[in-house]
Amino acid sequence: MKTFFLVLVSSMFVNNVIFARFLGICPYVGVSKQVSTSFGMGMAVTFVMTLATAMTYLLNYFLLVPLKIEFMQTVMFILVIASLVQIVELVMKKVSKPLYNALGIYLPLITTNCAILGVALLVIQLQYNFPLAIIFAFCSALGFTLAIVIFAGIRERLETADIPRPFRNVPISFITAAILAMAFMGFSGLVK
Repeated sequence: MKTFFLVLVSSMFVNNVIFARFLGICPYVGVSKQVSTSFGMGMAVTFVMTLATAMTYLLNYFLLVPLKIEFMQTVMFILVIASLVQIVELVMKKVSKPLYNALGIYLPLITTNCAILGVALLVIQLQYNFPLAIIFAFCSALGFTLAIVIFAGIRERLETADIPRPFRNVPISFITAAILAMAFMGFSGLVK
């Protein structure tokens, strides 16, 4: 139970995929202009990351390792992720057309979101068992969602703030992202 709690806190806050591992920066900056869009992206990433990690874990230990073709991990993992993203895209297009339109090009780009591939590979590298791998993937995705939604909320507030002209838009966004990353680094003393 203690291990599950440590993985939960560590993957969401201490080793956040965006702030500590620097994975998934493209959607973090590109999709984080509105909280609603960011939350939708976070939920899509959570679904894909959790399911992809489960499937890649099983593929790795029941196919790649027994056949001694572990060198095919990256290719197999990307195929699994791409397939899941296609499913998410089709479902989102049918269920939530406005969110589908708002996410635009970033929805198919979940396939190339290095956070999803990174988490699937980290599970193998850290030698987690299956339940721990699922907890790690789900909580990493929640950490991604938390980071992108907080950043989107701040960016929405910055739109109405009186900011000097040289710092408007991209510069203030990067400054804000850096400060937010430093704030999350404060959690690193929680888990050893």
